Amino acid sequence: MYRKRNKGWLKHLDFAVLDLMCMQICLALAYFGRHRELSRLYSDSVYQNVVLLLAVFEFVYLFFIDGYRDILKRGYYIELVSAVKEVCLLEMLLAFYLFAVKSGDDFSRTVLFLLGIYELIGGYLVRILWKKHVMRRQSKEGENSLLLVTTSEYLEQVLENVRSNNFQTYFPAGIVLIGRGKGVSDTYEGIPLIPESEMTEWVCRNWVDEALIVLPQEQHFGKEYMEAFSEMGIVTHYSIMQDFADADNHQIAEKVCGYLVLTSGMQLVSNRQYLTKRVMDIAGGIAGSLITVILTIILGPLIYIKSPGPIFFTQKRVGKNGKLFKMYKFRTMYLDAEERKKALLEQNRVADGLMFKMEDDPRIIGSHFDADGKYVPGIGNLIRKLSLDEFPQFFNVLLGDMSLVGTRPPTVDEYEKYKLHHKARLSAKPGITGMWQVSGRSDITDFEDVVKLDTAYIKDWSIGKDLRILAKTVQVVLTGKGSM
Repeated sequence: MYRKRNKGWLKHLDFAVLDLMCMQICLALAYFGRHRELSRLYSDSVYQNVVLLLAVFEFVYLFFIDGYRDILKRGYYIELVSAVKEVCLLEMLLAFYLFAVKSGDDFSRTVLFLLGIYELIGGYLVRILWKKHVMRRQSKEGENSLLLVTTSEYLEQVLENVRSNNFQTYFPAGIVLIGRGKGVSDTYEGIPLIPESEMTEWVCRNWVDEALIVLPQEQHFGKEYMEAFSEMGIVTHYSIMQDFADADNHQIAEKVCGYLVLTSGMQLVSNRQYLTKRVMDIAGGIAGSLITVILTIILGPLIYIKSPGPIFFTQKRVGKNGKLFKMYKFRTMYLDAEERKKALLEQNRVADGLMFKMEDDPRIIGSHFDADGKYVPGIGNLIRKLSLDEFPQFFNVLLGDMSLVGTRPPTVDEYEKYKLHHKARLSAKPGITGMWQVSGRSDITDFEDVVKLDTAYIKDWSIGKDLRILAKTVQVVLTGKGSM
């Protein structure tokens, strides 16, 4: 989908935690400065409530006031102004609270005053020092794969800007030099150099989260490349002077790696939307993981008796934007299932081998054909019918590799057969359930229909849609109409 604007709350959670710790220390110092002891600070109910109120304030300041927006980009003066505003809000909140609960006489005004002074000085210094640490770390490493498209003349400057303005924690995955002739070197400072003619194919086959295009104004960048990036669902930043306006894509103007760019993508998600989805994932992941532990106690012996070996099945899957991850499921197939799959490819119900699906699969644990050639299902079929095999994926949700709702993660061999427009379905984090699963997946055997469902979900994504899909998923599982 989906790029969250400003990469918001998650990137700033460390600042919020440090701020909260600083507030608690400042409250203790202020209390000690007034009373010369700390024994009553956490035993007095009035001060206990204030301690909790500081945590509530920090939560509101982070998620609703968005007080840490662009914090890495702020200079010393702007950061000081921000710290003053935060302290003023905090002092007003505490004063209003003490007035509302009529506890003003039980809370020292000196403590309130000293808390503001200490928090202003301490909070400001903590932010400055932590920002320096984060910037040093981000200049050396990143977590978001970035394709750079530029010219030989601009390359050194672009790399320097990416490293010195790496607020989004990028790492250069590849470089495309427009107009570059064939050279001897295939890398630059250890980064692959991709020929312009192979750019779209390379992006389709590799992990690329975003692309940054920095070209001189007179330099032409083929519109067919922009259309290819759009078709694959790649978030693209291009110089503001380039004219690639596209009504089908969401667009915003922002600064990336020190450049003013116009950013386009299939869906641009606000910090609040991203937070809500991630909170849903964490809550669902915790609940699902607890159920998985119980199911392991029940299903583990049944699986092992019918097919001695691991209870869980792990497999490399292709996640968001082509990033590989290890997916977990209860094992419902025999250990040699992958080898036997080659002999069963002719029975695949999905054309082009972009997915594998067949009826009466003999690889499923406990299943077999009787003397009359009739297929007899086994324990593995029951586990699949009830969708119990999917539960270990809640561990993937907690790890952040998957979401509760998203698109089905392809296997590596399926992914290698993808065309450009197929990769668009990977612009969202893969999910345990999704549009395809609740739309009667047993009846959908055309992979292009799957892609249409997934891209429609991504373009029109909302929290409400996720909730409707989750409700539909429960209905499908309970009624048995379709399979998950």
